Amino acid sequence: MRKGRTSSAPFCFFRLLSCTALLTSPYRDQQRWRERMSSNEFPGWHGTTIIGVRKGGEVVIAGDGQVSLGQTVIKGTAKKVRRLSPGGYDVVCGFAGSTADAFTLLERLEAKLEATPGQLARASVELAKDWRTDKYLQKLEAMLIVTDGKDLFVITGAGDVLEPEHDVTAIGSGGNFALAAARGLMEGDGTAEEIARKAMAIASDICVYTNGKLTVETIKA
Repeated sequence: MRKGRTSSAPFCFFRLLSCTALLTSPYRDQQRWRERMSSNEFPGWHGTTIIGVRKGGEVVIAGDGQVSLGQTVIKGTAKKVRRLSPGGYDVVCGFAGSTADAFTLLERLEAKLEATPGQLARASVELAKDWRTDKYLQKLEAMLIVTDGKDLFVITGAGDVLEPEHDVTAIGSGGNFALAAARGLMEGDGTAEEIARKAMAIASDICVYTNGKLTVETIKA
């Protein structure tokens, strides 16, 4: 009896550890991703603020133009908001992070939308799944805000596809400032574009990595 207990204990203990690792590893991966996104480890992360505002039957995505490398401003007129037309349906995307990585992800998203025209939610989930599981895509460091005029999503490399509760979302170094400002402005009578521009102006006054040279794209439902 003692021999049986002694021999089975290591096996049960190993099996328990294996199950625990399977349950906790995705959560830990998401924690690591978010920590990297909020730290200086993320190349190109500084110098980017993107906001998405949905109001009055339209969605506006706005982004600043500053690109910084360390403490140096490299460029002030970068375009971080793009309009795509896969399958004849317009989609607007804003990105924060490495430019090359962001364009790779935009190409993937465009391919997903061409395969499923007009289904942004499905295409976004498929992109997030690939981004989370593909060994090559896992190395890409960026975040996306995407909209087709009806849906508004944030897509991250942790496998998240997030829809904002209050019709406002923002990413980047000044994202929290822009988000807070826009949330307050949503209670007023301003249009989606007016809210986005005012929120970005406030963010640029606070965040040293954000400037006031905006790219603004509007898309209606």
